Order: sequence, then C-alpha cells, then structure tokens
Amino acid sequence: MCVAALTFVAASRPASAQNWSFDARMIALGNAAGSGNLAYDMIDHQRPYTVIPLPFGLVQILKDFDIYNPDSPKFDPIRVVEYAASPIHYIIGRDSGKSSQTLFVSDLRNAHLSSDLSRYQGFVPAPDLLAEGLAKPLWGGTIKFDKSRNGGYQGLYIGAGPYLSLTNHSTFDAQLVNVLSTGVNAANAVMPITNADTGQVALAGVVGYRGRFVAGTASAGRDGLYLAANFDYLRGFAYENDALVVNLATNAAGLVSPASTIAVVHQDGDKGTGYAIDVGAGIVAAGLEIGVAANGIANHIVWTDVTQTAYVLGNLQSGNSNFLQSLTAPLPDVRVELPVDIRANVTYNGEYWTGIVEGGHGFGGASFRAGYEQRLGAIDTRAGIRYTFGLWNPTFGVGFNLGRKVSLDVALFGTATNVERKRQTAVAASIRINHGAK
Repeated sequence: MCVAALTFVAASRPASAQNWSFDARMIALGNAAGSGNLAYDMIDHQRPYTVIPLPFGLVQILKDFDIYNPDSPKFDPIRVVEYAASPIHYIIGRDSGKSSQTLFVSDLRNAHLSSDLSRYQGFVPAPDLLAEGLAKPLWGGTIKFDKSRNGGYQGLYIGAGPYLSLTNHSTFDAQLVNVLSTGVNAANAVMPITNADTGQVALAGVVGYRGRFVAGTASAGRDGLYLAANFDYLRGFAYENDALVVNLATNAAGLVSPASTIAVVHQDGDKGTGYAIDVGAGIVAAGLEIGVAANGIANHIVWTDVTQTAYVLGNLQSGNSNFLQSLTAPLPDVRVELPVDIRANVTYNGEYWTGIVEGGHGFGGASFRAGYEQRLGAIDTRAGIRYTFGLWNPTFGVGFNLGRKVSLDVALFGTATNVERKRQTAVAASIRINHGAK
C-alpha cells in the first residue's frame, strides 16, 4: 500500500477524458460536444455514426512487460501510471528522458536513496499536481408516457451503474525541484513531497425524469426543448484515503541526512451511503443546439466503520524497505463531497461546417473547449482548443471519407499526462461508420 501511494505521488497528473476518448473526430474538435449533459443523450445526432478506435498507443505500453513487474529491475511505477492515464493514443517522445525519474522513485521505494540528490538530475517534477475526476456510466432506459404526435413526451428514467471517483493532490518542494533541475544540492534543507488522495467505489441506482417539448402539431425532426434530471442513490463499497509525506532532509554539506523519512496515514472503509442530483437542458432549433447542465448537486457519500493505520519508513538509505505499522484504530464517520460540475455549450451545424464552444467549472477548476470542422467532400478538416487543469492544448485533425459509409479520422492533440506536466503531441485515429448513408 505504501509503495502504491509513493508511486502515485510521482505519477499523479491532471486527468483528461481526451486521453481516454475513442473518437478521433471529437478529439480534433477539442472534445467539446455537450458531454456530461443528460439532455444531450436524448437528442438524435444530426450525423449519427459508430466509432471503431485504432489504439496505436498499445504499441508503446505493451512493448516491455518488465516495467509492470515489481520483481524486475526494469520495474517503472511512474511509467505504469502514466501509461494508464493515456493508454489508447500514440504519444510522440513518450519515454524519452525517463531514466532519472525511474531511478529516483525506485531508490525511494527500495530504501536505496543516494545521499547525493544530484544523482537524480534530469527528473524535474511539476511543483503542484492535481488529478481528480468521476466516472459514472449508466445503463437504463426511459418509460415514455404522455406522448404526442409531434414527438413530444414525458418519461421516467430508470438505470444503474458504477460510481468511481478519485481526487489526488501532490506537491514537490521548490528547493527539491531546483536540486533535481540544476544538480546543485541544497544545504541544511527540509524538502517535503506531499500527497493526499481519496478514492471511492460505489453503485449508483438512478431514477430520473425525461421530457421533450415541441411547438406545433407537426413532427419537428430534432427540434425542441429537452429536459432531464437524475436522482442517484449511492451505495458505497470501497473508500480509501492516503496522506503521504516524504521528508528529504540534508546536512551542511547538502547530502541526505538520516532524518529523512516517509510517513503514510491510510484510511479505508467498505460501507457508505449518499446521493447526488444531475440536471440538464438542451434546445435544438434547425442547426443550432444550446445546452446547460449541472452535475453532482449535493454529491456526497458518508462512510461508516472507517479505520486508520499509520506506516513509517525511518531510514531511506538502509536497504530495508519494510514500513513500521501502527495499530489499526476506528474513526468517526467520514463524509466525502465532490465538486458540482457546471457547463454550457453552443453548437451550430451548417451544411458544410460545424462549430462548437463549451465552457464549465468543476473538477480541476475552470474548463473551456472549442472546435471547428469544415467538410470538403472527400476530406474534412478540423481544429480546436481546450483548457483544462490550468493548461491550454491545441487540437487538429483530418477526416478521410473513404465512401459514404466509412471514414478514417486522425487527430493531433497536446497532452501533459506526465509528472513534469510537459506538453507532448499525441496521435489519435479511429474508423467512423456513418449511419443512414447510402
């Protein structure tokens, strides 16, 4: 457990759904598509299609299985977590310059830390790293009633699905970052690495409302006002919270002193209950689509029967990597709350072009996405931009229409799924099967 927590300190980063998206077309558009709005799940796509991903990133993450084996000298926990953060797409220069960071974490994990920290020069982590998010896929359906001839209806939605949340915040002392960057040791310094992470696993049982309102009596195609709301009852099965501190202390000569330690406080529980409310609305008028949503209103789980255990590694240079464990103690109930995710988007679908803008605030703070697509017959060109977790990243893409039914989409996008928060270029590709085309 302590090794896993230490590894996560080194590998935590801003999370982005872009790095897990299968659709290269939407990636090229900045991944701005009304995602996260319940009402948008009710709206028929103007150009519906099915995506078949081409996961070239697997070539990188599966080329050497020894890095996943803790018993192998090639074991690299940093790259394991970085690969998990973006496994699908090919990242240019993904593994360049990794030797120093691998050595640093490996030496900490095995209590073989060098007294001379300049040995690890070249591993330059970002001083402040935040990773948080919520995965909540649902399976269910809508029972429609009060249906009208023009396509309007009221409905009761019933569904269920897993609920997985993670919040992780890590910091590296500025003096330590400077030592690793310049190779110049700091004398009489205390340079902490801190990590606080909370994970939850639950099952969501959902009851919701769905409604479509259409003006007039004739069928309006896609046009109309769409309203949706969900009430999620959450039954928690696993809760873990880790607070980790690595204190790297140096003496007058700038060398690591015996006062350097690793301490971890671990909490866990397996019984929790809570709830959350999601609401969304969308308006479609010809080619114009406008949506607003608020997800996770009053989102919380109260965990009972939580216990706490402390672990300490008092010598980082002894070669003995066994942590001293305290007695496990019970804790009062723990309430975990997640931020409300608010977003709004505007999309316009012209005959030969599409433009999308989306903004919001929630996990990771403020976010912004925008994209433009120009359809030129055999080729579609795309460009976009996204701002998430304090970083701007551009996106570009091309769609090759190999026929009316089949297209190949390729996207280039900026990503920073690494401990340095260094911007890299990733390549995404997917096959698009166009529905309704003849």
